[in-house]
Amino acid sequence: MTKPIAKIGLRKNARIGSKKSERRIPKGVIHVQASFNNTIVTVTDVRGRVVSWASAGTSGFRGTRKGTPYAAQAAVFNAIRTLADQGMQRAEVMIKGPGLGRDAALRAIRRNGMLLSFVRDVTPMPHNGCRPPKKRRV
Repeated sequence: MTKPIAKIGLRKNARIGSKKSERRIPKGVIHVQASFNNTIVTVTDVRGRVVSWASAGTSGFRGTRKGTPYAAQAAVFNAIRTLADQGMQRAEVMIKGPGLGRDAALRAIRRNGMLLSFVRDVTPMPHNGCRPPKKRRV
């Protein structure tokens, strides 16, 4: 009987240490998803790989306060804070959703000193598809 030979070499998907801190990102994309209940900010590089993210919930807000403009501003500050040492200067902004945090998030991004190439509204609009839910009562 012959013994099976163990495979020697690197696995295809193995990660040897994190490269996130080493990566220099001159330009990126900031995705802001603003719903009525929460605001999620995701920062990616140009290829779409996530660099950092934050939400109103991870910024310490709970319940109905997560949907406020101030919570969206805090989420933007937490998401962009790590990007200064990675060298990101230019960014594109994609804003999605009907929430209150849309304008506050955009103002917070501008206040951080990021140069914006463009700002695009990517809120999905149906071409008369499904019947929408009833309108919110305020």
